[in-house]
Amino acid sequence: MSALEWFTHKPVGGGIFWIQERFYESGNRANIWLVRGSQRDVVIDAGLGLRSLPDYLRDAGLLAPAEGARPRPLLAVATHVHFDHSGGLQHFEEVSVHSAEAAALLHGDNYEAVTWLSDREVARPPRPGWSARQFRVPPVRPSRLLQEGDVINLGDRQLTVMHMPGHSRGSICLHDKDRKILFSGDVVYDGSMIDWLPYSRISDYVASCQRLMELVDRGLVEKVLPGHFNIFGAERLYRLASNYISQTGVCHKISTCAMRSFASIALHVANSR
Repeated sequence: MSALEWFTHKPVGGGIFWIQERFYESGNRANIWLVRGSQRDVVIDAGLGLRSLPDYLRDAGLLAPAEGARPRPLLAVATHVHFDHSGGLQHFEEVSVHSAEAAALLHGDNYEAVTWLSDREVARPPRPGWSARQFRVPPVRPSRLLQEGDVINLGDRQLTVMHMPGHSRGSICLHDKDRKILFSGDVVYDGSMIDWLPYSRISDYVASCQRLMELVDRGLVEKVLPGHFNIFGAERLYRLASNYISQTGVCHKISTCAMRSFASIALHVANSR
């Protein structure tokens, strides 16, 4: 199967394209965002990596430079290293990730990547004989380590790194302040927030949600482009963040601890094969 068959895309305006893996039919299917700039293009998250995303971008004409211009550099930024976001980083020459998860990416740590893929989630295998049991996130050496407040300069737009741990220890959002757009990764999307994975931490997640609410209060976000599901606005962002904070009582913490223990055992077993 070619990359053109595996991926699909649609423009969302302002030089941003929403890319998805057509045959990965799962709630874990991550949104991939291409943000085009005057001097550099950025891919935010990279999917499973079963087909080459850079090949798709080139073949679909999404990286075509202005007439007579040289191709713009292409950078892949992982909002975190979970498998559904980081598997495709192997196909990029330039890769950025938050420093807290750099070692996991460098060593191909599929426990921290929470690699968990089944054959039934892949409607069409990428090649004959492929099996989900073979899937692993390969080691990738990051070319740039990100920290809170770093700015990724695309020329005519800048994306500011916001370290938002909780879902994972290196989770980030990217904030386009001028356009009031937030690329939120798995920090927040229009669904239940997952805080029971091995490197999740409820207290960090509460602090991150408080930061999200502050962004809304200050009028700094109007549109959220999340790591999963659909785009939403500031009002929904505020409600999702405040709802998470309100539910983190004793019962939630006890159930989360139990789920984390189960997930940890299951991931160790799955990734020891």
